[in-house]
Amino acid sequence: MATTSPTFRILAIPGSLRRGSHNRAMLTVAMEGAPEGVEVELYDDLGSIPPFNEDDEGDRTPEAVLDLRARIARADAILIATPEYNHSVPGVIKNAVDWASRPPGSAEIVGKPAAVMSSSLSTSGGVWAQAELRKSLAAAGARVHEQGVAVSKAGERFDTDGRLRDADVEQQITALVGELKT
Repeated sequence: MATTSPTFRILAIPGSLRRGSHNRAMLTVAMEGAPEGVEVELYDDLGSIPPFNEDDEGDRTPEAVLDLRARIARADAILIATPEYNHSVPGVIKNAVDWASRPPGSAEIVGKPAAVMSSSLSTSGGVWAQAELRKSLAAAGARVHEQGVAVSKAGERFDTDGRLRDADVEQQITALVGELKT
């Protein structure tokens, strides 16, 4: 009797609200190139998460936050692709990490493997944003991979339809997805 191994689930979170973002496109590459036995689910509700407010915890926790936490709980790992704003992460992704970190020490994100990717129109590829996001994820309790994927000059690496046209970057993304499983 053949046995099948359970599916390894990665929650993919774009750090940009923009539908045409290069970071969202990077996550599409991750979904399409996921190895057998790995499912990458795109979390597309970042804009519905209200600003973190400790007064809204417990019985008052917003439904969108409960949904994010439930998706994190169901996932085996987290993959975030973030743009870089002012050499840091967009407020919406930092806000989501803040909500996901609650309650401190016992949140669903604690011990969860996490990896970060970024793209930027600049030559830096968003590495400062990656460093800031890794720091926040680690403080939240995630097990953060030190390796990531940084796409510099993103305007040259994606076509007008938002599809990645750089085979080396595609391989890096696919390898990162595979590393999350190990």
